[in-house]
Amino acid sequence: MKNSFGQNVTVTVFGESHGAGVGAVLDGMPAGIPVNDEFINHQLSLRRPSGAISTPRVEADNYIIYSGVYNGFTTGTPICIVVPNENTKSKDYSLDRFLARPSHADFVAFEKYNGFEDYRGGGHFSGRVTTGLVAVGAIAISALKQKGIKIGTHISKCGGVCDAPFSDYETQIDDLNNMIFAVLDDKKGEEMQSAIIEARANCDSVGGILETAVLGLPVGVGEPWFDTLEGLLSHALFSIPAVKGVEFGLGFGIADLLGSKANDAFEISGDKVVTKTNNNGGINGGISNGMPIIFRCAVKPTPTIAQPQSTVNFKENVNAIIESKGRHDPCIVHRARVVVDSMVAITLCDALTAKFGTDWWIK
Repeated sequence: MKNSFGQNVTVTVFGESHGAGVGAVLDGMPAGIPVNDEFINHQLSLRRPSGAISTPRVEADNYIIYSGVYNGFTTGTPICIVVPNENTKSKDYSLDRFLARPSHADFVAFEKYNGFEDYRGGGHFSGRVTTGLVAVGAIAISALKQKGIKIGTHISKCGGVCDAPFSDYETQIDDLNNMIFAVLDDKKGEEMQSAIIEARANCDSVGGILETAVLGLPVGVGEPWFDTLEGLLSHALFSIPAVKGVEFGLGFGIADLLGSKANDAFEISGDKVVTKTNNNGGINGGISNGMPIIFRCAVKPTPTIAQPQSTVNFKENVNAIIESKGRHDPCIVHRARVVVDSMVAITLCDALTAKFGTDWWIK
């Protein structure tokens, strides 16, 4: 099992959904980056369940920083944050031990780890493990802010309802980062939440699309061929549970255009080189071009639903029916967006360190 990501700034996740706790180690961050407990708690609150549109399992997320931070700043050594699990109901999963929940990792994990995996609540494959990523991601976000780099994500689509597009990145990103349900159009947000609640009432779930913008990233970040900026970000984003698709700029839509329409023409604005359009999402040749980085993630519907579903008992090798009884989300899109922001921040810290070195962060 590979649980570490990055080359210069690395993150390692650990823990299981129903184990003693979850957490992450962030290594390679320079000394002198501010660590604000209030901000870490704020970021964790954005991942936490929220009322009828989320799971009833609510954790306090009382994290503990074991190393790498002293007097409110990073020390340059590995940062280890542990978040205890305090609200588990493992018995919900014991009766269905050998029933493969559709679209979950139960069967493949059993096969890969020869039955020794912790299956409770999805174990190490659970979205609960992303809590550690959000905690250390808050430190990465703080480091980027000091360099004038902002990250913001909105729910572009959920339950078939589409949000308004980005229009004023600077203002909207600041607003989004303080919203529990991050949308640009409040009315559309209400419609999305109604769709989630309706799905829950029908013992079902919904998915959606998250759209992210990164502002202030300097030109020249990305290492072609195999560590292109798109490649690094895609690798990071696909590590997030339930992400099934990633596209940059116009994404697949660019395939329908003529080159004359798809190309982003260059021009001088003040003392900067910019592009008139941003169809390529701020990346050319795998390298940032100074324009906003724009990408979208497709998030699948929560696979655990309270409807009878066909499956198999993989111990007895027979067909079976499963009807999940555990606590689960009717939608995880709104909770996943802060995980996206966190993984993007960690990835950008890694890529920026590759280009500029560690001293650049504290100059």
